[in-house]
Amino acid sequence: MTTDSFSSARLTPRDDLKPSTDSSGSARLTPRDDLKPSGLVSSGGLGLSSAATVSAGVGRAPVELLGRLRGRHPTDPVTHVERVPARAGVPAPWPEWVPAELRAAFARRGVVAPWRHQAEAATLAYDGQHVVVATGTASGKSMAYQLPALSALLADPRATVLYLAPTKALAADQLRAVAELELEGVRPACYDGDTPRAEREWIRRHSRFVLTNPDMLHHGILPGHAQWSGFLRRLAYVVVDECHTYRGVFGSHVAHVLRRLRRLSGATGRASSPALAGSRNTPVFVLASATSGDPATAAGRLTGLPVAAVTEDTSPRGGVTFALWEPPLLPSADTSSDAVDLAPVRRSALRETADLLADTVAEGVRTLAFVRSRRGAEVVAANARRALDEAVPGLGDRVAAYRAGYLREERRELERALLHGELLGLASTNALELGVDLIGLDAVLICGYPGTRASLWQQAGRAGRSGQEALAVLVARDDPLDTYLVHHPEALFGAPVEATVLDPANPYVLGPQLACAAVEAPLTPADLALFGDGAKEAVDALVEAGALRQRPTGWYWRHRERPEVDLRGEGGAPVCVVESATGRLLGTVDGGSSHFLLHPGAVYLHQGVSYVVDELDLADGCALVHPEEPDWSTHARDVTSLSVVGVRSYVDAGPVGLFLGEVDVTSQVVSYQRRRIATGEVIDTRPLDLPARELRTVAVWFTLSPESLAGAGVEPADVPGALHAAEHAAIGLLPLMATCDRWDIGGLSTAVHPDTEAPTVFVYDGHPGGAGFAERAYGTAAAWLRATRDAIAECGCEAGCPSCVQSPKCGNGNNPLSKPDAIRVLDVVLANLPS
Repeated sequence: MTTDSFSSARLTPRDDLKPSTDSSGSARLTPRDDLKPSGLVSSGGLGLSSAATVSAGVGRAPVELLGRLRGRHPTDPVTHVERVPARAGVPAPWPEWVPAELRAAFARRGVVAPWRHQAEAATLAYDGQHVVVATGTASGKSMAYQLPALSALLADPRATVLYLAPTKALAADQLRAVAELELEGVRPACYDGDTPRAEREWIRRHSRFVLTNPDMLHHGILPGHAQWSGFLRRLAYVVVDECHTYRGVFGSHVAHVLRRLRRLSGATGRASSPALAGSRNTPVFVLASATSGDPATAAGRLTGLPVAAVTEDTSPRGGVTFALWEPPLLPSADTSSDAVDLAPVRRSALRETADLLADTVAEGVRTLAFVRSRRGAEVVAANARRALDEAVPGLGDRVAAYRAGYLREERRELERALLHGELLGLASTNALELGVDLIGLDAVLICGYPGTRASLWQQAGRAGRSGQEALAVLVARDDPLDTYLVHHPEALFGAPVEATVLDPANPYVLGPQLACAAVEAPLTPADLALFGDGAKEAVDALVEAGALRQRPTGWYWRHRERPEVDLRGEGGAPVCVVESATGRLLGTVDGGSSHFLLHPGAVYLHQGVSYVVDELDLADGCALVHPEEPDWSTHARDVTSLSVVGVRSYVDAGPVGLFLGEVDVTSQVVSYQRRRIATGEVIDTRPLDLPARELRTVAVWFTLSPESLAGAGVEPADVPGALHAAEHAAIGLLPLMATCDRWDIGGLSTAVHPDTEAPTVFVYDGHPGGAGFAERAYGTAAAWLRATRDAIAECGCEAGCPSCVQSPKCGNGNNPLSKPDAIRVLDVVLANLPS
């Protein structure tokens, strides 16, 4: 990873953002009055303005701001500008069943009436129908579940509500929103890993609106259900917020956590609604989702229940100017004849995003920059701060980074500073993508396509939440998918949002989840129907393995300890990052990433400070680091082998075969490169001694006959490079078809694979048992590989570059690669594969 040397000359901060001098003679930042905190009240995602908001960039139309940003480049980096028009809202009368007390509470926050989709979804839930509301960012989905849930709590003093969010930040934001309604007897509280133990007993006994996350539900609440029995027995509603994020292996695990919750909860007669009278065995589920393909089916698969969908967004929306931004090519420093064939290199998306963040902050525009990786968020924030401080000392203090892995106190302070307008710019991972009400933002920068159109629109929607005009900029990374999208805007603006992919029948998910359920209460035949397809086979396997014992009354867990189940499929428990000299805990890294990010010698960034790893102790889950500012960055390299276990389905297309099946993948991080930060030059490659990791998963692969390759003009010596290039591009383009990104999947190509005895390209899910992505690739193979072929052919380079066939995660250093032969390979596949 490289950083950039910024020139302060390109920044032209406004006079009202320049420092003045106080009585002590020191410089202090004097922001405009309208950038100061103004008694903000979070609207909780209601989609309605309820208080004065921090205003930034007032009078600066997004088109004008974009024009100034474009004008600072010698060549125009914008490939397309899409105007998303403003929309008027469609209000609806309050449903008759909403208590007067609740209407008054919303009125105090400036809400005079719900929007039509809010009232429709809330009424369905109140009538006892499980419902998903799938509408755009800032459309007020929270009111759709707050109305029935809070009405139930006000009508029945014994009823309870459980709210689930995928992130702690979102749960904390929703807690603020519910608490600000000041409803007597609701007693909302967050119950997660940050909750002090002294408060947990009070929450179990007294809170009636508990906000948590699937991880805490899995690790804390369900295993301790005896302590939660009163709460669970009276559970009226379960709210599953941002449910489109529950995809792949994580989503499959959460689907069974919800089934375990249904198994242990019981809703009996309540006075909150005639529809809820009598006896029921499950609470009402209300789900909120970003706009997605077929939300009713996805929500039904997640909960195991029939779910109605409300998808028409009737909330008002400010206009959005959405620009696709392709960083310029870097000038070649080597003009010798030997350099003519070198692949062109674009300025990195991280550098470009940091520049744009610094420019918008210097203009007084409140901006959120989304960056895909934790390290990338740190780099963008650090470089933007550096550029701003070079122009105006102290202005860099208005920019910060935000990501998972920070300690609780750091996260809460950043959220507070952002909410109160003390920060003008924030570089964040997708930890702030979901629902958190970031009042008053004018612009969003998206550093690299986030993997799905759903996430793209979620991130873009963070700006303009009070109905004002907003600017969104997608800064393309130098990789096949991003390059394809900025030159094919119809793939973003004219295509439907993807359907959420998850597979609750995945045996690597189902078996461990049934084991967890058996610990909580013995399994019965009725439970097997609850857990769905494959449950009986999974229970039989657990009995055969000695984990369960069958008795006349059911299946019982045989061991004293609970099974260890990783919901997020991240490869184990988090690894703590500890400063060697002081013992201070800096943060955590998920177990699956530790081999790449915390190997001995790795450079680790935290809040803009650089550390170097001294030791990685995998057994104790700890990495020891010391502060150091080297002029190099580190990049881990791994090797992979793959064997076919079985074939589920195949297509015989003459010289081409298309297959879907199980594979065993063995990978090992074996070395790392040190590269100069200023130039990207490789200093050296150093060996590592880390254990290999084994993965049984699902893959899609295609084979070609040697004769068909020869007939297409691919020489035998060029076959490895042709297949390798096609594999890289296919991995990069698969997110067009499935709700994944390239880091969710892996690949391998070989001129002769021992199991297929033919030239073969594999693409596999990077999670045990698969995540549904390979199945999606198999089902859309013709369209997927056509887009792959077009992306390679339309790239302007001659020999292959990061925009088409080079991969940032290649363990072989992107060698060998043959761009023209990759096109020939895909031409053969597409000519024979049925459409």
